[in-house]
Amino acid sequence: MSTRADVAVIGGSGFYSFLDEPEEVDVGTPYGEPSGLVSVGEVAGRRVAFLPRHGPGHEYPPHLINYRANLWALRSLGVRQVLAPCAVGGLRPEVAPGDLVVPDQLVDRTSGRARTYVERGAVHLPFADPYCPRLSAALATADGVRRGGTMVVIDGPRFSTRAESQDFAARGWTLVNMTGAPEAALARELRMCLASIALVTDMDAGVEPEQGVRQEDVFAMFAENTQRLRALLAGVIADLPEPTGCTCDTWAEGVDLTYEIP
Repeated sequence: MSTRADVAVIGGSGFYSFLDEPEEVDVGTPYGEPSGLVSVGEVAGRRVAFLPRHGPGHEYPPHLINYRANLWALRSLGVRQVLAPCAVGGLRPEVAPGDLVVPDQLVDRTSGRARTYVERGAVHLPFADPYCPRLSAALATADGVRRGGTMVVIDGPRFSTRAESQDFAARGWTLVNMTGAPEAALARELRMCLASIALVTDMDAGVEPEQGVRQEDVFAMFAENTQRLRALLAGVIADLPEPTGCTCDTWAEGVDLTYEIP
């Protein structure tokens, strides 16, 4: 079986497997080890790679995930398009627990993470629109999925204080998450398309009086929706547009990249 793949799915909290009878590949990278073995198999006639973002048993908290190794490993297998499901908290009344949202904007409030492959020279990534428009549109065609909104990414592993949550909401941001950055930017640096699909597992601490966020509630909501996400992603993969010519790739034409793309 070939270990090459065109499409990748990066699984979020509670989403540790996706493919039936895959081949597992141990991929080394110049940036260390990825979160786990990469599983490669077939979905709807497409070669698909799957990587659990937190490791197969949730070994890695969000601030210690080796994002650079994860994205580099997928690219080294030939991946050009990445679908990135994740768990999020809701910040505004237009979303509710159980909703699936394809965000179109991102705010990075993390610190201390290795967030780029650029370690020398002048390579400035255009990132005004952080998610691939083609993949986002494909995800948004699925039943029950809404498109649009801003996802703010925090370091974690703690949840937000009530004041932080209220501040995020007052700024007009829709969702809060711990893993969306630097994942999206790293994919773009490697000339890959990436779109996120966010499952709202809870309303964040400042949204509803006297309410807070508990890990067991988040994990339970994600577990309840894992099969729903699997089916949705399988359907979307069958009809993904070709990546050739997408701005997620063509931004680097004429740019003297100072890092290796496998």
